[in-house]
Amino acid sequence: MKTNLVKTIGGGVIATCTATCMLAVLAPMTAAANDDEKSFNRHSRLIGTWDVQVTTRDCQTTAALKTFPSILTYSIGGTVLESTSGIPQAAKSPGQGVWNHIRDNTYHIKFKSLRFDLSGNFTGTTVISQIINLTNRGNEGESTGTVELYAPNGNLIAAGCSTSTATRFE
Repeated sequence: MKTNLVKTIGGGVIATCTATCMLAVLAPMTAAANDDEKSFNRHSRLIGTWDVQVTTRDCQTTAALKTFPSILTYSIGGTVLESTSGIPQAAKSPGQGVWNHIRDNTYHIKFKSLRFDLSGNFTGTTVISQIINLTNRGNEGESTGTVELYAPNGNLIAAGCSTSTATRFE
């Protein structure tokens, strides 16, 4: 009888400790998951595909030099893919890069593409960096940015400025 009582009480204590320990372990995990979800929702408004009108500008005077459409796709995990009509596709690779949330509706993106001459020879890289501001609704945005052209040896050979407007592709 004493053995059964010890087993019953001991089993109850073990079950209670197990349940309490599981709650102690799972509660922070659930809170962290909720925080991650909230953080994801705040920081993920950029995710998706966007139609973009890019205007290259004289950095000194801000005068518009050329306007052309591009498409950018932002993925979960902070990657971005870019395709543009500003340069013939035979003369460049798609842009590939990263994006991150700065604060509120502001994001930073940076991507790189490879450049080629018309014979297909590698002529260097292009690096574009932009600060994007989305509207409160999150379906439109504007950005300002820079473009840097590098020779195949990595030396900077030219730089420029740009602005753009974007609408979410739906």
